[in-house]
Amino acid sequence: MYEAVLLTILISLAFCFTNGFQDASTVAATFIASRSATPRQGIIFVTLFNVIGALLGGTAIVLTISGFLAGGDGPAMVLVILSGILAATAWNIVTWWWGLPSSSTHGLIGGLIGAGMAHGGPAGINWGITDLLSPSPHMSGMSGVIIFLVVSVLLGLAGGYIMRSLSRLALRNAKRRVNRLVVRLNWCSTALMAFYNGANDSQKQLGIIALVLFYSGLVPVFSVPLWARVLCAALLGAGTLLGGWRIMTTLGRRIFRIEPVHSFDSQVSSGTILAVSTLAGAPVSSSHIISASVIGIGAAENPKKVRWRVGREIVTVMVLTIPATIIVAYGAASLLFSFMR
Repeated sequence: MYEAVLLTILISLAFCFTNGFQDASTVAATFIASRSATPRQGIIFVTLFNVIGALLGGTAIVLTISGFLAGGDGPAMVLVILSGILAATAWNIVTWWWGLPSSSTHGLIGGLIGAGMAHGGPAGINWGITDLLSPSPHMSGMSGVIIFLVVSVLLGLAGGYIMRSLSRLALRNAKRRVNRLVVRLNWCSTALMAFYNGANDSQKQLGIIALVLFYSGLVPVFSVPLWARVLCAALLGAGTLLGGWRIMTTLGRRIFRIEPVHSFDSQVSSGTILAVSTLAGAPVSSSHIISASVIGIGAAENPKKVRWRVGREIVTVMVLTIPATIIVAYGAASLLFSFMR
């Protein structure tokens, strides 16, 4: 079993790296495309705040991740987690190769659902339906997370539209030199977004590592070791530095032409949603929130200038991610469990 634990941790760290070039790179997309920063400046700045966020971002999401799976014996649960993280990592790599801003979070959720169901059927997942339908309804388990994922994307779309409408109203009589102020503010809003992106993204992998260590019996209580937090922060930063250029092209250039004010609008609306979600313990998709906000801003600016075909491609990947990773993880878990019999 210890070999499976080590493999799961290694793949979780690899997933953190792919998360860096998949999700974290979208944070830099509008910042760089708007020419608020050079590519080198933008990537280094975003990487810095991603790493700070990963180191200081708390554990609220880690606790949420710990409640996804229903109870089972330790070795079996380690294989469930291994299968789920394998599926999510594979999906990250495939969508990165296509240059599409897919969601590492959606991939991880789908992977855990598929692997959990391969082990224990629908009862292998803590759906949280009972809590949702109780006399005092509250969101928990997998259903609560899926609701947060959907709502956060809709908020990204609406937030981008509203933010652009407000900024256009505020700047309607502004001189062109106001662009310098907008660029400076863009650096501040990007720092906010990158910090909470790092905090939200890293905690997903930290939750997986903590679960594996707990289920394997290597630690007596569920907790996040310091070495895991440092490694996840470093790998998230490395992924941001090395791999996000394909996705930045999609978000920054293919939807519509982005100016500094558009980047500011996107960073403020998306950063606010990410901050609230992170503090509430909700693992959400920064890439989908940012993508939706860019589309919303483009629609508020001029719907005719938006390349809606690209938006449809992004939405298609959003819809396909969870079903695709469920299937891959279910197959991987079934195969691993067949070797155990």
